[in-house]
Amino acid sequence: MTDDAALPHPPAHGSCTLADVRIDGYSLEIEDEDGLVGDQASQTAFRELLAQWRERMERAGHDPLGPTPSEEMSKETLDRLALSGDTEAARTVALAINEFSERLAYVIGRLMKHPSWQGVQRIVVGGGFKESAIGRIAIRQTAGRLQAAGQAVQLRAIHYGADDGGLIGGIHLLDRSPAGPRASMLAIDIGGTNVRCGIVEFGGDGGRSALVVRREKWRHADEEGDADLVQGIVAMLRRLIAHAEGEQRPLLPVLAVGCPGVVLEDGSIDRGAQNLPDDWRQASFHLPRRLQENIPRVGEADTVVVMHNDAVVQGLSELPFTQDVARWAVLTIGTGLGNASYTNTPG
Repeated sequence: MTDDAALPHPPAHGSCTLADVRIDGYSLEIEDEDGLVGDQASQTAFRELLAQWRERMERAGHDPLGPTPSEEMSKETLDRLALSGDTEAARTVALAINEFSERLAYVIGRLMKHPSWQGVQRIVVGGGFKESAIGRIAIRQTAGRLQAAGQAVQLRAIHYGADDGGLIGGIHLLDRSPAGPRASMLAIDIGGTNVRCGIVEFGGDGGRSALVVRREKWRHADEEGDADLVQGIVAMLRRLIAHAEGEQRPLLPVLAVGCPGVVLEDGSIDRGAQNLPDDWRQASFHLPRRLQENIPRVGEADTVVVMHNDAVVQGLSELPFTQDVARWAVLTIGTGLGNASYTNTPG
């Protein structure tokens, strides 16, 4: 295991000034007459649009998607229907995708008017939605709409998969990466539906070849009753630490955490954690302290926790691939819609 001298100094929780990038804004809450505009472009919003189109089809004759409610249909089923050719089911899904892409283009247009997004040259899209055929179609359609509207911004999917981006981005919360072979750290990505914990290997080239060498995923939203989310995370971390020890893999004594909400310098969550347990929104709750109490040491060193917003962290995984632009942003389409914008500041 590593010693204290090998530990990169982490910034304060929620810091907007990192080693190679400035975070210009995140978790923006822009409203229109219908409420928060971001609510119009989440996976939840897509399911609601699909349900509305199915209701229209049913009133006109029959619902071609069958009896299963939209919110219960798997991504695989929806992808199969979307790609099923010239069928009523495919056309129904296509109508929902088309309307969703209109809404996503509208949301992006509103964000681009915000001071923290002005001058953004590229938007990378993360979250689980981009993993599906439906998501990829929606992103392409949205890119076309932005171009037709004269928005000079690129729209691309994040390089890493949804299970990895929010973990790998954690390495960029440190002021430098260790150079040792197989040097790794523990990372946590907390979402409203799933929580992921993993061992991230730095890769030694500024993050371009960073990879998750071991991961655990827990769909906590499906748990009945009041499952203790912190204890579930701690259990996953302990298993990962044991695995690293068995593999003789050196771990930095760092837990990099991506969590919904506005993360304050002291590690408390100001707002935006509405999809997490009720006690997380109480003033007395402090996730970094709870994690340090349960995982006080990694190897022979005291544990350091550094936490930031989950969309910010997922976006940071794209940092090595955005060096050709100065200003960029991320949208994470999942249970909700996360957002963050950045300016590269290479030293």
